[in-house]
Amino acid sequence: DIQMTQSPSSLSASVGDRVTITCHASQDISNCLNWYQQKPGRAPKVLIHDASNLETGVPSRFSGSGSGTDFTFTISSLQSGDVATYWCQQYDNLPPTFWPGDQGGDQT
Repeated sequence: DIQMTQSPSSLSASVGDRVTITCHASQDISNCLNWYQQKPGRAPKVLIHDASNLETGVPSRFSGSGSGTDFTFTISSLQSGDVATYWCQQYDNLPPTFWPGDQGGDQT
């Protein structure tokens, strides 16, 4: 299976801050990467697909970049409603894999 490594594993930020999360794949996954957001008590939501494409309705303060093995997720100006867990998922190879071990992400 492809292993995904996300950094930082947790972070603390304030409203207005620029937040950056990186994700590394153990092998080339082209641009086959999703970024998810999960707010407490809510189902996970895909914010970005194909590494850099925003889902419909996702605010432009969210962005993604990268290809191959290294990817970046950015919130340009953190809002209070952005408090959530964020994680990357590769879907180039089955099974799709998350960081870390399909059970979590970065709490922002």
